[in-house]
Amino acid sequence: MGRFAPAALVAVLLVATAAAFAYTERLKLTPSPILGTLVPTKVFSPVCECPTDTAQITFRLRRRDRVTATIVDGKGNVVRTLVTDQPEARGTVRLFWDGHDDDGAVVRDGSYRPRVKLALNRRTIVLPNPIRVDTTPPRVELLGISPRLFSPDGDGRADRVVVRYRVNEPAHGILYVDGRRRIVTYRKPLTGTIAWNGKTDGTALPVGVYRLSVDARDPAGNLGVRTPPKPVVLRYIAIGRNRIVAVAGRRFSLLVSADAKRIEWHLAGRTGSAAPGTIHLRAPLRPGRYTLTLREHGHAVRATVIARAAK
Repeated sequence: MGRFAPAALVAVLLVATAAAFAYTERLKLTPSPILGTLVPTKVFSPVCECPTDTAQITFRLRRRDRVTATIVDGKGNVVRTLVTDQPEARGTVRLFWDGHDDDGAVVRDGSYRPRVKLALNRRTIVLPNPIRVDTTPPRVELLGISPRLFSPDGDGRADRVVVRYRVNEPAHGILYVDGRRRIVTYRKPLTGTIAWNGKTDGTALPVGVYRLSVDARDPAGNLGVRTPPKPVVLRYIAIGRNRIVAVAGRRFSLLVSADAKRIEWHLAGRTGSAAPGTIHLRAPLRPGRYTLTLREHGHAVRATVIARAAK
């Protein structure tokens, strides 16, 4: 009898292997009780206080079952139980995970998966949708701003300010003007640029000094630390002085700053043009108070000209 024991053991092992193989093949042919799995947010930050601070998990059941859903880490350990033995009608199941474990603490950064246990089906299925938790904010660096003096008048000369920045991970660049968010980039380059044309919501801002800073938000929703603000000057046309005293009929000079090739001037019924810089004009022949108007692409500045009688 002893000499037949090895043969019997081999036969039992063969039968068990065949049975396991047949069961496995039958499982392959049996439609999965879960279908249509969807996790719209692939990466999220539980601490960002933004629309991406929660992960949504959606799947459909072929028939009514009692569902237990958990979140497991890369080693298969349960970190959070979402629902326990919850009866669900056949159809869509929608769950949410806030990135916390069963003790209420934020889980470590890493990849996690939803696991669903179906009591009636006697099946436990790990969904094929990884969810990555990322709580580390991006680091952003301001590389430069050019030009620092601009005039968005549409003449193609210094019409906009270009801000160059760099981040340590793919992230959307954000431009702030005087502390208010104005532009968010669509792309997520490691080194990028943001151009600002001196407008907000399509409305041109008045001339003056504005302070620009940049920040970045990564795909998980984490916001970096905003860079210190840097000033830029928005101006169309500027003059060295607003009050000019000259002898009637005599020439006077005025410093005019503009990026246009020519500026127009109007004084006491006379008009003309000149290149920006120090321009020379003649005071009106009759003593009195006059208004000098200088224009560049529709933008104007004015100065008072006081013509005095010659001694």
